[in-house]
Amino acid sequence: MISIKNECINPHFNLALEEYVTKYFNPDEDYVILWQNEPSVIIGRNQNTIEEINLKYITDNKINVVRRLSGGGAVYHDFGNLNFTFIVKNDKDVVSNFKKFTEPVINALRELGVNAEFSGRNDITIEGKKFSGNAQYYFGNRLLHHGTILFNSDLNVVQEALNVKQDKIESKGVKSVRSRVTNIYPYLTDKVRIEEFKDTLLKFFMKDENYKDKEYILTDKDLTKVKELMASRYSKWDWNFGESPEFNIEKGRRFAGGKLELRFNVLEGKISSIKILGDFFGKKEVFELEALLIGEQYKEEVLRKLLTTIDFESYFAAITVDDFVECMFY
Repeated sequence: MISIKNECINPHFNLALEEYVTKYFNPDEDYVILWQNEPSVIIGRNQNTIEEINLKYITDNKINVVRRLSGGGAVYHDFGNLNFTFIVKNDKDVVSNFKKFTEPVINALRELGVNAEFSGRNDITIEGKKFSGNAQYYFGNRLLHHGTILFNSDLNVVQEALNVKQDKIESKGVKSVRSRVTNIYPYLTDKVRIEEFKDTLLKFFMKDENYKDKEYILTDKDLTKVKELMASRYSKWDWNFGESPEFNIEKGRRFAGGKLELRFNVLEGKISSIKILGDFFGKKEVFELEALLIGEQYKEEVLRKLLTTIDFESYFAAITVDDFVECMFY
């Protein structure tokens, strides 16, 4: 087992690094990475991004949203959360064997006086409360297993960021299952810092007190390749939002100009159909506006720009572009 040192806190880079190591590092070696992200929501591969997040809260608080390669549910990362990644040979004893990869975490916590246990399909819990979710991705004969560890995260933000506040969404994406969550910090007898916890964890992962002797430092070539992968996938809206499965949304708001209802379908991140309803007044028929919106990205800045280039007031009396955008996204 080789430990890869990674102190980057950019989620776009960190997810690109996982893919890079999985696909391009020595397939005969096993690797482990410990890493942290600045505030981010990480979306499962088969999920509908918009369904999983509180978009207004995410936007207002400048929280990153990035899709990963593995399945499973959406998770929140901040500096109080620690992530671990194993990249190993895709042998029979590791396929869907979540318990194998979570066991070192459980053993490390027991050494620190915390009684954690594997639970359900892919979680680790303390007193029935989840602090770690795990997911896997397969590529050829390689397996990527990664998990979260809520060490001392802001759980209020976790609830806000992942609390969807939209009127109605019907999606074909995989839904996250909301669980009672906890940090491990309150259960620690000796209140170690997260850096000390990393050290303990790596000793259990590597099964070696001198794990730093097997630490790999990314080269300039590695960094260049990871940044290229980050730019081509993980930093793109098309990947993070546009890859969402097809979904239908119904939204409604009442403004000074009357009730506005929007019913629309989004496919591959673009509006494929839309119906504008309500008791508002306007000079022009809204079917003209509906036709303009079809084919556009379901992205706030894109639609706002479009709506400001047309005679919007002709469609709605006393309903502004800001009102329309608020109804559509928030």
